[in-house]
Amino acid sequence: MNRLFIILLLILVVPSITFSQQTPQAFAGAKIIPVEGEPIPEGTLIVENGKITAIGPSSDVSIPGDAQTHDVSGKVIIPGLVDSHSHIGSGDGGDRSSAMHPDVRILDSIDPRSDTFKKALAGGITTVNVMPGSGHLMSGKTAYLKLREADTIEEMLFVDDPTNGVAGGLKMANGTNPIGEGPFPGTRAKSAAMVRELFIKAQNYKQKLEQADGDTEKMPTRDLGMETLVQVLDGERVVHNHTHRHDDILTAIRLSEEFGYRLVLHHVSEAWKVPEEIAKAEVPASIIVLDSPGGKMEATDIRYENGAVLEEAGVTVGYHTDASITDTRLFLRSAAFGVRAGMSRDAALKAVTIANAKMLDLQDRVGTLEEEKDADFVILSGDPLSTYTRVQQTWVEGQKRFDISNPDDKKYATGGYKVFERATQNHHHGRH
Repeated sequence: MNRLFIILLLILVVPSITFSQQTPQAFAGAKIIPVEGEPIPEGTLIVENGKITAIGPSSDVSIPGDAQTHDVSGKVIIPGLVDSHSHIGSGDGGDRSSAMHPDVRILDSIDPRSDTFKKALAGGITTVNVMPGSGHLMSGKTAYLKLREADTIEEMLFVDDPTNGVAGGLKMANGTNPIGEGPFPGTRAKSAAMVRELFIKAQNYKQKLEQADGDTEKMPTRDLGMETLVQVLDGERVVHNHTHRHDDILTAIRLSEEFGYRLVLHHVSEAWKVPEEIAKAEVPASIIVLDSPGGKMEATDIRYENGAVLEEAGVTVGYHTDASITDTRLFLRSAAFGVRAGMSRDAALKAVTIANAKMLDLQDRVGTLEEEKDADFVILSGDPLSTYTRVQQTWVEGQKRFDISNPDDKKYATGGYKVFERATQNHHHGRH
């Protein structure tokens, strides 16, 4: 009798669960800014099974009869924001035993339940490049994360297999940060020499792999660091290079050209001094806006005009938070500062969406609102570059991950550091 009851219950319940997961969601009446393509003054967005299935003027989009419709009249919808340089998730990278740790994976130290992810969602961020620190010439492999609800880090990755797949880039740095006492380099010139030496070793390792041609008896002894650098040399893994001064920027470019690897420049405080050189190298730049004094001497000449100067030179430019250097809840403000200093609105919005997605090789999935792309989007109260605008909701793959009308969510959007301290304590207590 009990078995029969369970079978009947499953027959009734399972279809309703499946239906709820597959029910189309329609967001009607908002101004939609797809980022690539003209804004839609009064549009409708349809999402289903985590993907965008239709987008366009409300008069042209047919809402499915079984859809759950959300009236978002008077709101603005933009793509989920992409942060190309972040340190959220409480992870760490290499230690002080060596200046270069290409074998280290930041994903092995990220807490997927960290409240820093909820804070980022409160700012409309849905995709992040989580980095190890910049105190090493190579501090390890980065992780490209989608801010889904997750209990494990694997559930947040863009790849199914982080062991054999490329789950992120490689963090490198030059300038002041990685300089120190041995085994770290003591000068900028020694920094470049050490990087060259390791890449030459990687080239030799790559040559041995190619000569072995799959023959296990001829294969070199497995080396995790070398495997990472071979991926870099083969163009499968992007180098994300922390750098500030104009001369350090050119050194980073010089090394990438010497060894033929793909490069994204990060921070580039003095990019405005060498925009033509960056453009000629066809290297994208992920920049940051700092609105308060402090920091390091090599960033003294940072300019608000960086974005505008790079745009004019033809460089693909994006903004990042370097969280927690700047507040993830205020990421849109970086684009607004760019416009204030001469950047076009179009380039500024791309700089927090599709430009960053391209730097992470994720442009086919995120960064714009288009059919068949991931249903990652943000509902705003008004113009995305207005200081008065607030993030109302953040959706990731068709799932609502932040809603300011929810008191539990609102505290992440409005609270100070004590709120996060209490939330973290309560969270960990609940796990015991």
